[in-house]
Amino acid sequence: MLVAVMVCGLVGWGGYSHLPKRSDELVAAEKIQAKGKGKSNKVLNVNAVVLKKKKLTDEILVTGLLLPDEEVNLSFETSGQVIGIHFKEGTQVSKGQLLAKVNDRQLQAQLKRLTAQLKLAQDRVYRQNALLERDAVSKEAYERVKTELETLKADIDIIKAQIDLTELRAPFDGVIGLRQISVGAYATPSTPVSKLTKIVPLKVEFSVPERYAAQVNPGTNLFFTLDGSLKDHTAKVYAKESAIDIGTHTLTVRAQYANPGGRLLPGRYASIRLMKETVDDALAVPAEAIVPEMGKDKVFLYKSGRAFPVEITTGIRTEKQVQVLKGLQAGDTLIVSGTLQLRTDLPVVLDHIDN
Repeated sequence: MLVAVMVCGLVGWGGYSHLPKRSDELVAAEKIQAKGKGKSNKVLNVNAVVLKKKKLTDEILVTGLLLPDEEVNLSFETSGQVIGIHFKEGTQVSKGQLLAKVNDRQLQAQLKRLTAQLKLAQDRVYRQNALLERDAVSKEAYERVKTELETLKADIDIIKAQIDLTELRAPFDGVIGLRQISVGAYATPSTPVSKLTKIVPLKVEFSVPERYAAQVNPGTNLFFTLDGSLKDHTAKVYAKESAIDIGTHTLTVRAQYANPGGRLLPGRYASIRLMKETVDDALAVPAEAIVPEMGKDKVFLYKSGRAFPVEITTGIRTEKQVQVLKGLQAGDTLIVSGTLQLRTDLPVVLDHIDN
């Protein structure tokens, strides 16, 4: 009896000697299964937005430069000693205003001499004409004195033109810069006097990629901001280059900004938003909510506490928004955070919802 019990015990012990090994495999499998189940039941905290139709504008973002409407380096057209500076640096001057003058005493003396001769020449012509009417002189004699008068008038015009060259006048309204010459200096046509700049209005020059060349035309509106300011300034395209730059594959465009009060100065860089297309009732989603997958775009909607993917067709794009043409409708609750962790039927909790 004892032997039988021992034999049974040994048999039983041998039978159970393999259980720990099998139990370890089962435990590992159960752990993996439990871990997978844990993932599928994991709740993700997300933010969402309720979709509404709104106005959406497609924009091109580029960098441009503010240029003066007109600008010229001023200098005399003749040589001579500077006898007068008639402007204050950094001030507004008007078209035709006298800015500086070189010595013209010799020319003034010549003009005075010729002017004195003019009255005598005019009297001579008058007398010769009276005699010609009575056939007292030949027509040739009359024509000679008349030619002398016209020659004298031409000489006077030449002297006056030379005197005008001794005066430096503003060619347009603008702001005069710093002067580069002093009274008493000898000036030549190559001597810079100052710079005149017209800053009302201003030009805004920028370049757009060649693919947008046909979409940017005179009349196109744009907005620009300057470094250190968030204020939007409005300008309008008035001209573009006749050809695309073969080196950069861009098209140079110019717009005009009214620059009220002359507050902005040329030479500054501008961040430009160029309006391409506007949709008044677009259904737009945040760009970060879109998940590209296998050449297609999808987003996740919130429905009854879970995430559900939806394939969409997109339209125009802005820096932060993308128009959705198909796949969504107004009133849908779109998940906008944690998109890389989302998958079909994943439980989610809304931390914040934007209505």
